Formats: sequence, C-alpha cells, structure tokens
Amino acid sequence: KVAIKGIERELICPACKELFTHPLILPCQHNVCHKCVKEILFAFEDSFGDGGSESSNQSSPRIKLSSSSLDRIDRISRSGIKRNSLTPRSTLFPCPGCQRDIDLGERGINGLFRNFTLETIVERYRQAARAAVAIMCDFCKPPPQESTKSCLDCSASYCNECFKMHHPWGTVKAQHEYVGPTTNFRPKILMCPEHEMERVNMYCELCRRPVCHLCKLGGCHANHRVTTMSTAYKTLKEKLSKDIEYLISKESQVKAHITQLDLLLKETECNSERAKEEASQRFEKLFHVLEEKKSAALLAIEASKNLRLEKLQTQTEEYQGLLENNGLVGYAQEVLKETDPSCFVQTAKQLHVRIQKATESLKSFRPAAETTFEDFVVDTAKQEEVLDVLSFHSNGVEIPEINEEQSRMYNKALISWESPGKTDSADIYVLEYHKVNREEDNVTWKEVEVYGKSKVIPDLDDDSSYAFRVRGYKGSVCSPWSREVVMRMPPAPVFSFLFDDKCGYNSEHLLVNPRRTSVESRAGFPLLLGSERMQVGCYTTLDYIIGDAGIAKGKHFWAFRVEAYSYLVKVGVVSSNKIQKLFHNTHDTTSPR
Repeated sequence: KVAIKGIERELICPACKELFTHPLILPCQHNVCHKCVKEILFAFEDSFGDGGSESSNQSSPRIKLSSSSLDRIDRISRSGIKRNSLTPRSTLFPCPGCQRDIDLGERGINGLFRNFTLETIVERYRQAARAAVAIMCDFCKPPPQESTKSCLDCSASYCNECFKMHHPWGTVKAQHEYVGPTTNFRPKILMCPEHEMERVNMYCELCRRPVCHLCKLGGCHANHRVTTMSTAYKTLKEKLSKDIEYLISKESQVKAHITQLDLLLKETECNSERAKEEASQRFEKLFHVLEEKKSAALLAIEASKNLRLEKLQTQTEEYQGLLENNGLVGYAQEVLKETDPSCFVQTAKQLHVRIQKATESLKSFRPAAETTFEDFVVDTAKQEEVLDVLSFHSNGVEIPEINEEQSRMYNKALISWESPGKTDSADIYVLEYHKVNREEDNVTWKEVEVYGKSKVIPDLDDDSSYAFRVRGYKGSVCSPWSREVVMRMPPAPVFSFLFDDKCGYNSEHLLVNPRRTSVESRAGFPLLLGSERMQVGCYTTLDYIIGDAGIAKGKHFWAFRVEAYSYLVKVGVVSSNKIQKLFHNTHDTTSPR
C-alpha cells in the first residue's frame, strides 16, 4: 500500500495550489485543473479587451499566477493567437508547471485528455484525509442516509434502499456496474477527444498520448510512430516498475542526500546571516565616514560663519562710531574742546590718522566679509553615481568588453561584447546607453536586459553620439561596468542596396559574390593590363557596376568599404539618364565623382 498522506505535493495543481479537480494532461505532460485551464485562457481573452492581464487575473481569484506567467500572457496577447468561437479562443497556454508557452492545437481544451488515474489518487487522498466523513446518498429525502455504493454508469451514490429503487431487478439498470461509495466517477472506456465516438486503442510515441485509429489513418498522427495500447501499457508499466524498484533500492543513498541537503540548508542560513552582517558592517563604515565628513563640513561652515560675523560686527561698530556724538566722532569733538596747544597736538595727531582712515573707508565701502558660502558647497555627484551602482561584486563574474569592430551603427545600433576569458561566466547582461549631450550635466542611462552577447537598439537619433556600457550578472552578483564606448549614428537614414549583376554587368572583368554585397576584379590579363596603364598614368577605361536600387529624393546615408590592396576605385552617384551612356562609353571622362 502506498502512504497516501506522503504524496500531497504531487496532488497539488500548480495554478490554484489546491488539490486537483478534473485534471487535464497538457502536451508537456504536466497536469492542470480543468477550471484553471479555462480561467487562464479566458484571462488571455480579457487581456485583449482590457489592455493587460493584471485586471483580468484579479477577476479570477482562484488561480494564483506568477509575474512571469502574467508577462507571458501579455506577450502572447500582443503577438496574436488563434481563435475558436466554441471554446476559449486562445490555443497558446502558459504552463504553470514548466513555465513554457504550450500550443494546445486547433481544438484547444477539447483536445486534452482528462487524467482519470490522477483523479482516483486524489480521491483516495481526500478519503484518507477526511476518514470519518461519509458520502451521503444523492436520492434520499432529507435527511439523507449514508451511501453504501456508487454507480459508475449513473455517476451517483446510493443507499441500499435508493439503489434498489433506481436499479429494479430485470431492467437494463440492474446491469450497471457499482463500486463502494466514491465521488470520483470515471468512464469505463476512454474516448478520443478528436473523434468523440471512437475509443483510444493506440499510443503515439512521438506525442506521448493515446490516439484512436482515425487519428492514425487521416489525422495529425498519420505519420507518427504508434503502438497498440496493450503494448504501450506493458512497456510503460515495466519501465515505471523498474525505475521505482531502482529508487527504492537506493533508499539509503536518497536519505544520505536528504541529510546532505539539510546540512546545506543550515549552511545557507548561516552563510546568509554572515553575509548580511558583513554587508551591514560595510554600510556602517560608509555611514561612519559620511558622519565624519558631515561633522567636519558643518564645523568648518560654523567656524567660517563666526569669523565672518565677528568681522562684520566690528565693521558695524566702526561705522557707528562715525555718527555725531558717538564713538570716534564724539571723541574727536571732545578733543576739539582742548585749549592747551601742546596737549591738543599730543592727542590730535593719532586721532587725525584714524579720522582719515574712516574717511577713506567711507568713500570706498566694502563689507569686511562675504555673506555667501559658495566655497562650502559639497559636490557629491561622483559619489552619488558610485553609490547608485553599488552592488555585490565577485571575482567569479568577469568584466565584459564591448567589441567595437563587431558593433555597428546604422538605422539601428548593434552592440556586441565578449568576456575576456572567452567563457560565459554571467547568466544575464545589462546594457546601458545614453545620448551624449555636452550641455546636460545629469546623465540618464537607459537600461535593457540581454540574455546573449549582443543587442539591437532601435529608435536612435540620426547624426548623434551614444555612449554604451555593459555589465554581467550571475544571480545577485554582478561585475563592474565595462569601459564606456561612444559610437555615432549616421547623419541620415541608411540607404541599403545590393550590387546589380544584370544591368551593364561585365562578368568577364568583374566578380560579384553570391550575396551581391561585394565585387572585385577578376584575375587575369585585363587586370594586369589595367594595373600597367594605371602605373604609367594612361588608363582610358573603367569597369562599372551599379546598385539595384536608386534614390529619387531625400537625404540618405550610404557607404562602401574599399580594401587596402585595391588599385583604383571610384564611388559616386549618377543620374538614371546617364547610366546607359556610362556603359556605352567607358572612358574616364564621364565617370561619376
């Protein structure tokens, strides 16, 4: 006997987090309640009308979708989905078990099998959980009696009296199959969801699902490898039995792994607490440094304030002394009352010097101290930028380097980077960029997450420079930022074209590659003759090739790369009415500049 109460985890729906109710088997082999599948698919439909899936999910409190599932709903609803008027119209389903978008096919929910085996196990679990709770008769008059048997054909439970009444002897109903009291009624024969009148009698090894003979003859399984149901049953049962026996035989090893995992759980707890403590200490040191800097700055401002106030106060008192009958002027007025010449001269000489200084200061008034504290402004811009990118650094995540040779700036920017060690040590990269503007002091970086080592950035301004930088993340640990690389967009929208290998193309002298993106002179006598003529400066003809598209109007950007070993290459634009003249008269006098 299986310990029913030990398998709760396998009986929980990944969507609603409750025991399965009428579970359906998805193509990815995960199980989801029938009601949950419908609610998630209808959430897709609501996302079309409501502009998102968040509001629709609030109207379905039974399902508990993660944020990643909601993101996938939004993504699928934006990209477009198949529709069916009879069932919920979406056929793409975000499986809550494997987090992948599963195609349910044209029939949608109707094409899924109901997992009756799982239903039976869930029912046994429910009975074991409620134990003493009895299943009541569905046909008794109140109060209902406890049921004694359940009819699989009627899908109902009966007490003895009601069963005899509804299954009279000698009638067809008397032949119905009955079992002990249950709430789980499963059909005797599993029918094909594609062809509802046909029973499944084969197993598709490619799709890993039961099929009927019509599915094999002309349905979607026509070219798939199938086996008989009895063979599949025998094979799968043998494999499952062997695997279970192997796991049971390794019970001691499993227990050892569980013990090891328990130790790892405790070790993780201890290490996380230690990491928290170390991080807290680092931040405390930063706080301490900031507090010291703050105190020193405030003390310096306070000392400067006191010194300035003292100077201004002294200057104020000096000017108050210039008032009549007050201070210096009042003292001078008293000295003037002295009648003894010798005593007057003795005192007046020094007083006259002070009066002259006061007179000069009155003519050119200047405060003794500045009132502004501009020289005490604390510049924290760089420190704020450093703190803004403060994160966990690890030697395990290498600093990526932007490859300027592989990066391109055309109508869009293609930015490529690589790790110095040529190994992908990061799980995800964050690419930041901003438009270079010398007039702006505060730079706002735009951020984009990338799972590879290149990213195409659209919607950039023409004739503008952009700065790029990238860093790698492995979990919560990140590398420092790479060196900033500045690249410039073309001065106009890029005009893309290929070489024309038909109109006027001289295949004897020129060779165009299969993609028509490059052209070179064919080796041989014409090339040698051309090089000799060029060396003596008497060449008379050129080989022409044109693009397969033209420009009628507007401002466009286009470019060529000329190899360093080339003898002579001329590039230019020619009007359409002169193209034929060029090919008929190949002299250099009419070549475009």
